[in-house]
Amino acid sequence: MTVQTLDDLIADGGVAGRYVLVRSDLNVPLDGSVITDDGRVRAALPTITRLAEAGARVVVTAHLGRPKGEPDEKYSLRPVAARLGELLGRTVPLAGDVVGPGAADVTAGLADGQVAMLENVRFDARETSKDADERGALARELAALVGPDAAFVSDGFGVVHRKQASVYDVARELPAYAGGLVLAELEVLRTLTGDPKRPYAVVLGGSKVSDKLAVIEALLPKVDRLVVGGGMCFTFLAAQGHGVGSSLLETDMVDTCRRLLAEAGDKLLLPVDVVAADRFAADAATRTVPATAIEDGWMGLDIGPDSVRLFADAVGSAGTVFWNGPMGVFEMEPFAGGTRGVARSIADGDGFSVVGGGDSAAAVRVLGLPEDGFSHISTGGGASLEYLEGKDLPGVAVLDQGAA
Repeated sequence: MTVQTLDDLIADGGVAGRYVLVRSDLNVPLDGSVITDDGRVRAALPTITRLAEAGARVVVTAHLGRPKGEPDEKYSLRPVAARLGELLGRTVPLAGDVVGPGAADVTAGLADGQVAMLENVRFDARETSKDADERGALARELAALVGPDAAFVSDGFGVVHRKQASVYDVARELPAYAGGLVLAELEVLRTLTGDPKRPYAVVLGGSKVSDKLAVIEALLPKVDRLVVGGGMCFTFLAAQGHGVGSSLLETDMVDTCRRLLAEAGDKLLLPVDVVAADRFAADAATRTVPATAIEDGWMGLDIGPDSVRLFADAVGSAGTVFWNGPMGVFEMEPFAGGTRGVARSIADGDGFSVVGGGDSAAAVRVLGLPEDGFSHISTGGGASLEYLEGKDLPGVAVLDQGAA
């Protein structure tokens, strides 16, 4: 695949005085209007900074949450624009709409080297439409905002697995380039799918087996160890014939887990103990019990200390580790020990380690773990998983086609 890069864009006559539309992934977690983890904003910074320093007039488009195709104040990008401005050391004006009069005014007012942001692109229902004509219409309006001499830079890796107007269709309207973040993510994923250093261990957590089934099936033949924690482990334990109390259980996936266990043999590692609670709450009564002895009325909300040690042995000696999904309900301190312990073991290891975005990346920061202990922290959980499953990423594939 031949992809035009940021280097190519800047080398092709430069970008000074030109508009550049940048699709970033700024879908940050909020507590009201307060950003609780600005990792994605910081990850977007290098590409935006480089363009601005080269004299481009940078227009950032992004989404936040899942508004229903219309403006919704709780999903406004206002806190994100403010945080980006703080990191850049300059004001980043936010348009009052996506492609309307507000967007036109803000864009027209940009001088060379300045940065502005359009309002949440998902406030326009055409962004996520299944109708290619509807998406195409929005893409043309986005392109019209920045003019015929503009370029498009795709730098939101967390959305490149979506065929959406600001990700896919706009790349067919303007000369399209891959941003530094997208290139870095792809390089890491190619390492994982190419010839990773052995032993190769994959750690999967999260709530549902069904969410990770495709990646489990894709990776099982390729890995030396598949470590399973989080809520999804209970469906595997049920498949082994154990009771799981009131723990999360996908009954329709039990037969599938039984098959996977048979195929995996000793490759697949499950918890040997869990932290169980009498209810789903931070102040619940808790007890650590064998994973095979969870009582009725109790639910497993984290892996236990023996499991942490077992999992640490598997990842600590690995040449390559990919981790996606927490080991427990890490947002509640009584159930954070498993995620913290396994993550520390990965960080302390000498192997090439990749944190697969989403809740895993959030856990690293929320639990105060050293980010530099990992070789790479991805910004795109879903995109990473789909790449590892062997799926095409529309937002990457379209960059190979250039402008329409």
